[in-house]
Amino acid sequence: MTHETRDRMTFAEAQQEPVRHDELLKAFRSILGTTHVHTDFANRLCYARDRLPWAAFQIRRGRVPIALPAAVVAPGNHDEVRAVLRLANERGVAVIPFGAGSGVLGATLPLGGEIMLDLKRLNRILAWHDADGMVEVQAGMNGGEFERLLNMRGFMCGHYPQSMKMSTVGGWAACRGAGQESTRYGKIEHLVRGMRAVLAGGGDVEIRPGPPRAVGPSLQELLVGSEGTLAVITALTLRMFPLPAQKLPLTLSYADLGSAIEASRTMMQAELRPAIFRLHDDLEGRVKFSGLADFATHPFVCLLEFHGDPRLVAVESSMARDIAIAHGGKTGSTQPFDEWKAHRFESHSVKAQSEDNYQDTIEVSAPWSRLEAMYQAMRTAVATLHPAIYFGTHWSHAYAEGACQYMTFRLPPMPDDEALAIHAELWATIQHLCLEHCGVISHHHGVGYFRSPWIARDLGEGAHEALRAVKRALDPNAILNPRKLGF
Repeated sequence: MTHETRDRMTFAEAQQEPVRHDELLKAFRSILGTTHVHTDFANRLCYARDRLPWAAFQIRRGRVPIALPAAVVAPGNHDEVRAVLRLANERGVAVIPFGAGSGVLGATLPLGGEIMLDLKRLNRILAWHDADGMVEVQAGMNGGEFERLLNMRGFMCGHYPQSMKMSTVGGWAACRGAGQESTRYGKIEHLVRGMRAVLAGGGDVEIRPGPPRAVGPSLQELLVGSEGTLAVITALTLRMFPLPAQKLPLTLSYADLGSAIEASRTMMQAELRPAIFRLHDDLEGRVKFSGLADFATHPFVCLLEFHGDPRLVAVESSMARDIAIAHGGKTGSTQPFDEWKAHRFESHSVKAQSEDNYQDTIEVSAPWSRLEAMYQAMRTAVATLHPAIYFGTHWSHAYAEGACQYMTFRLPPMPDDEALAIHAELWATIQHLCLEHCGVISHHHGVGYFRSPWIARDLGEGAHEALRAVKRALDPNAILNPRKLGF
């Protein structure tokens, strides 16, 4: 994939583009009402990107990232979603499902003339199943609002991405996301217990909620992570958890990365389940925790938080402390944890980008046995690309098998052509080295448009061809979010 920019439309040029699909839009207005069908330039530009940093680099230069959608339509319920898809499929017009646009890999980027299907009006709780620990919610509900409603009832959702307050529940499932507490509560695929969705031709999919089943292959598993390419999710039944009786933070620090990783692996394989696990490398440690004497000689800082019955929390935190000390670690002030938690749902990329920096993030995952070597190879390779690159790393979402490695990189202001070339090379380098070290190219951000070049290598050609066959079967006219996921 190349990221050429010199031929991109300016905003002024984009405003002159004619709106297509007049007859189809007229039909949509008859179904949804005129106030829920938008063809003005401002709305079309707003929906021409998600939070993909590369797209933000285009916008701040007054350029359309790739193309404008033809229109934005906002159905209010499952039946209206079905009617919109049926009409679009009959006319062969592509449709892109859109939640809150919090994705960072271009999964909702229009490539020219698509209809954006804004799902935010589907924003209600449909049913509470307290005794079963489940709740049915429409896909367009805001994540922060969802958590607020659960808390009022004495529950929590267990899924806390940084984008919590600017993402939708359906988006969590569509990109197969993870929250900051996935080590204890699981990624989104572990929380989805039922689903309603609409296929490209308007057909209904309803997966009844319940405990795990063995009734053939799981269509639900196929749709979670499909990023709007196979169906449009309209409602989900999710697990919910009682609010924990206690939350106990623990800050650990280590002199070297090898000890930090080995201690973390031991904790996970001893079946400790911290809700929060975040291990920062020495660069992030210096930036985030400078001035704290506890970490001057032990710059690899690990933040943990244990949840649950106080008796269980006491045992788990004590075991974690013992394991850390056995690997040369030490305990310290909880101030770093308190500061991180106070700002855990804030986005830092917008500020950096508004100052003309080129900031982006890449998350991958790898087995414990390959994690340190992969990190060192990436850090060495990135250092050769430009002397002014900031490249900070932390590990989060830890499991018995391995962990997610989350990297933030930033280039200072410089000419676009130079910066975007480095940006593209850095992405290719990181993805290549991840695969070379038996890693997985995405842990929770998904694939979208930006990672498409590497998906077949990650899954294997045979598996990706099987997915393409599923796409052809479920969406023979290829109207759902075309050219994403490597399709």
